[in-house]
Formats: sequence, structure tokens, C-alpha cells
Amino acid sequence: MARHKGNSENGKSFEIPRPVFPKRAVVTGGMPYGNKELHFGHVGGMLVFADTYARFLRDRIGKENVIFVSGTDCYGSPIAEGWRKKVESGEFEGSLEDFVRRNHEKQKATLAAYGISPNLFGASGLGRTKEIHAEYTLEFLQSLYDKGQLERISTMQFFDEKAGVFLNGRQVTGKCPVAGCQSEKGYADECDLGHQYMPENLIDPVSALTGERPTMKPVTNWYFKLRDYEQLMKDWVSEMQKDKRIRPVVWKTISEFLNPPAIYVKREFEEKYLAIRDQFPAHEYLEEAKKPSFTIQFEKLADCDTACRILTENGIRYRTGKTLVPFRLTGNIEWGVPAPVLEGADGLTVWVWPESLWAPISFTQAYLEQTGKDRAAWKDYWCSKDAQVYQFIGQDNIYFYGIAEPAMWMAQQSAAEKTCDPPEGELQMPTIVANYHILFLDKKASSSGAVKPPMADDLLNYYTPEQLRMHWLELGLGQQSVSFMPKPFNQAVLEAEKEAIANGTGEKFPDPVVKNALLTNVYNRIIRTAFYTAQKLTGAEETAGFLPDIAPEENFVADAKKAMLEYERHMSKFAFHQCTYVLDGYIRGASKYMARALKPEEQTPEETQQVLANLFYMIRIAAVLLHPMAPFGTEKLREYLDVDERIWSWETLLEPLTAFTGAQHKLKYLPPRTDFFARHESQFEEA
Repeated sequence: MARHKGNSENGKSFEIPRPVFPKRAVVTGGMPYGNKELHFGHVGGMLVFADTYARFLRDRIGKENVIFVSGTDCYGSPIAEGWRKKVESGEFEGSLEDFVRRNHEKQKATLAAYGISPNLFGASGLGRTKEIHAEYTLEFLQSLYDKGQLERISTMQFFDEKAGVFLNGRQVTGKCPVAGCQSEKGYADECDLGHQYMPENLIDPVSALTGERPTMKPVTNWYFKLRDYEQLMKDWVSEMQKDKRIRPVVWKTISEFLNPPAIYVKREFEEKYLAIRDQFPAHEYLEEAKKPSFTIQFEKLADCDTACRILTENGIRYRTGKTLVPFRLTGNIEWGVPAPVLEGADGLTVWVWPESLWAPISFTQAYLEQTGKDRAAWKDYWCSKDAQVYQFIGQDNIYFYGIAEPAMWMAQQSAAEKTCDPPEGELQMPTIVANYHILFLDKKASSSGAVKPPMADDLLNYYTPEQLRMHWLELGLGQQSVSFMPKPFNQAVLEAEKEAIANGTGEKFPDPVVKNALLTNVYNRIIRTAFYTAQKLTGAEETAGFLPDIAPEENFVADAKKAMLEYERHMSKFAFHQCTYVLDGYIRGASKYMARALKPEEQTPEETQQVLANLFYMIRIAAVLLHPMAPFGTEKLREYLDVDERIWSWETLLEPLTAFTGAQHKLKYLPPRTDFFARHESQFEEA
């Protein structure tokens, strides 16, 4: 990441190198699927992080230069199948589009409740965003075809003989054939952990329609030549490894797929393999004595597929290794974006995963149009070296966003020789910010698995949005999988408390979500004390106080500079948990100063005014750092300070509040016991 020294903002000198941010930015949050409401993982595992970074960039480089887009992923067989089941059971009446629209509106409402603020939360299958997305999809795929990057491949597709229909996506379940995969469910050609494979390799397939084992029949679809980009992907991984902002999980996961095609066979079948090995295409037999299987490695994917068929015909069980396979772009499901008619192949729709990758581009166009700007200006954000795209995702989706997407971006380049460092005017490589799993009560939760996650809306019956936002941000999901342990949903803890009451001990267990009361306790107390002290100095009851017309002392400016530079450095690396640590130290330091220095009964009015000037300065600095994380409380504070939005700008980041006010600035009157960062009402009942 480029850095430079000798920065200066408004005459304030910064002695250490500072991160350099782009002139313009797009922030995307992986799109939630349109078959359900949002569960806590959507919000707490990814979208809160995307929103926090978008809010930070708006303050840092100007909100007019930042576009945060996300939306409902509307198409695909899981949605069609989910709608079919709900209609069949009588749980829903209406069309498939009605079903998606209902879920889309619920998702939007949930995001608003959490303070998640995309410039556009679109829907790939609804309204104007649907139209623009369909247009861009045709343009994108036609361009790939014109550049020779697509190929027609005939594969075997599952067919339910009893129902008399082809089965798509989630209509088939089985075991993932990729070696080492821990997925609970494999579907037609991908598992729920994102591993890709050819449909005929799925182990023990079962039709979701009839429960029967499906047969296979040939179908022809368009595929992107992903395997041709192996070397470019290796080059890109090398570049990412040099960039300390990129989490190792990203490039490590991508690297796992940049291996030659391989098959793993259990030792018990070794003699059978040796007896038929001459039937196989050219390959290398890898002897790994300490492993329970041996490896057969190929140079070409087609040779590997041939070997898989020979092994199956001879009753030899195997697993395939992770490798790049042709990336399917089309299918025959009716509920999808229409695909361009290429070489007479009509009636096809685009597979949901590919079109969801370029949906943020469509949504950027839709937002620009919505705000009266030229849709063509999307290239200023996606194709300029002055801009950067930040894509926030979960680690399960790295294959799509970290392999398929950048390879297709490279394929769109107009130059004959593709590169992982696109020239100006071409689609630039995104910065991928992948979080590890957010577990629920120490287990991986899934709407389709055994452990059901709580819905995001249900959590708001026990916590405020900002309590949850701050807790999720401080978990450190960028480093490892972490468990979310909300006490109201933890039956083991609740039962233990009941038992303690029955035994007479009455022991209470803390709730990890609200254990750190930095905002609801410490920061609230600092703000209230400063306001109430200013009000008392007026000498009249229920009268608003005045902001001290004096500057903070220099050591407070130095402390603020140190905190803000440390915070900015961590934010540039997406180390959100480290940002919360900076805040914690700064706010608790302000609390200690207040307890030590603010003694109106023992001070002259001038001394008290100086302490208040220092205190309001610390309140303002803490608010700037908190603004991306806790938007409701900080905006309420701005309202009572009676200042405009300039206080959030990093152009004036070290200025006191008096820089935004006139002389004798009157604060808004603060009633007794006013909270800026409130606890949830249920927490008062428990207390």
C-alpha cells in the first residue's frame, strides 16, 4: 500500500506515514439471498463491517466519493424451490416475484433497523435495478464471447424420472466429492462451502422433489474458460501476498485451487487401480506413504474427468482435488436473467452465481441514474486507478469473488495479453475483505443445517443495534472464526441460572454481548457530565449550556492525533477489532481525566472552563472515531452539540468544536438522565 510522509491537514503536522486512500471508492456487501429474511450471520458476519468501512470512507474522503451498494440476490433454483414448497404447504400465496419482493422489503427494513446505510440496496430481479442488471448481463457475456473467452460444454444434468423434469441447483443433495471438504450438503455442482465440481461427481445424489436417486441426461451450457487464467491468478496471489491489508485467508484459499487436477483414492483400492492404470490418460502417480490415500495427478482437466469415469465404472471410490474448472455461466432454469442468444442456443438463463458477481456494477449504474447522473460514470469507480472497490464477503464465498470474478475481469481486458494489473479504463482488481465464520453458540449455524441461527430482527428484542454492532466489530472475525454467544438465546446458561435460583445461590452469568459497557456506561457518563456542568455554569435551571470559547490544551491535541492516526492505520487494514481497542483506550482515558480534573466546587470558573474545553474536545474526537461504528448515538450527540456534519470530516479532524461554531455557541439543552447510547429495555428488567 502506498504511503507518504510529511502529511499536513489544516496546519497540523503528522510526523508518521499515513495510509493513502483512493479518491473514489465502491463498497459492496455480499448480497443476501432472496428466499428468506436476514439471519444474524448476514448482518453480524459481513454487512456491519461493510457499512462501517463505507461510513469511515465517507468521513475520510468525502461522502460524494463513496458508493456503497448491496441488494437482494433474486434468482436461482433455491428461491424457486423455496417458493414452490411454501405455496405447496399453504404458507405463501402469490407469484414467485411476490415472494422475492416480500423478502427484499423485509431485508431492507432489517438493514435500516441496524443503521446499515447502502446508497442503494437493489434487487437483481425487481424494478429498475432488474432492467439495468439484465442489460449489463447481456453486455458482459456478449463481450466475453466476442473475446473468445466462452466455450460450449455438454455435461450430464440430473433428471428426476418420477417427476419428469431436469433438476437444478438445490433440487439435488448429496455429499461433496472434493477431498477434505467438511460441507454438510453438496448440491448439483457446488457444495454449501463453495467447492465446484462436475455434477456426475456428486456422491449419493437424491432428488429434493421425490426423494428418488436421479438419473443423468446430457445438457449443453456456456462456460467461462477459467482454467486459462491459472497463471494470471498465481500472479495476482503473489501481488496480494505483498499487500499487508489483504487477509491471508483470501490468498491462501485462492492458492488451494491453483493446483493441477488430481484424484485421491483410498489405499484399499490401490490394487484395482494398478490393474487398470493403463486405461487412464497420461498422469502421475504420487506415492505418499503416511497418508490413507494415494494421488493421481493430471495436466489437463479433461483427462482427470476421463479418469473419474473409469474409476466409477470399476467401482473405485475417490475424491477430486481442488482445481480450476470451467465456470458455468448458463442453465435451463426459468427463474433467471435471460442469457444472450449465442450460436443459436436460446432459452438459456444465467446461473445465479456469475450474475451476482457483476450485480454491484449494475447497482452502481442504477444508483447513478437514480441520483440524476450519467450511468456511464460507473467506470470512474470500477475502471479507474484513482478508485478502489472493496468487497466484503464471508470466507465461504472466496472461490467466487476471489477466483471467478477477477478472472472474468481480466478476460474483459481489451489487450491481447491479459494482466493481473489492468491498465486505466479496464475493470480494476477488487480488494477482497473476507471474514471468517461467525459461529452461533460455538457451532456453525445455517438456515438449512441442524443448528438454526437467530434472525437478525429477533436479536433486536434483546439488544440495541449499536450494542450488537460494537460487539460484532470487536470479535476479530478477520483473524479467526469466533462464536456469537447471546445470553437470551443460550439455553444452557439460562438453565444454569434457573438451577442456581432453585439452589438458593442466585448466581447470574454475564452476557458477553453487553459485557463491555464502554458506550452505555463510560462514554454516556462523560457526555452527560460535560453537558450538565456547562448547563450549571449558566446559573439557571433547565437552561442550555455554552460551549467553552477556548482551545483545548496542546497535550490533548497530541493525544487525539496519536489515537486518530492509530485508528486510521488499523481501519486501512480492515482491523476493526483494533479500532475498537483504540476507542476503548481513548474513552477510558477521557473518563480518568474527567474524574481527576473536573471539580467545579473547588475551581475558579476559568479553570472549570478549561477542563470543559479539554473534555468537549475529547468527546468530539471520540465521536469522530465512533461515527462509522455507532451512527445513531453519534448523530444524536451532534444534534445536542448543535453543529453540522463538518465535524465528521477528516479534513478538519483535529479541530476543536469551536471551529464549526460562532462565539458563545449555545448547546442544546440536555434533560436529566438522557442517554446517547442506551441499553435495551429488557436489560433494565434483568438488572
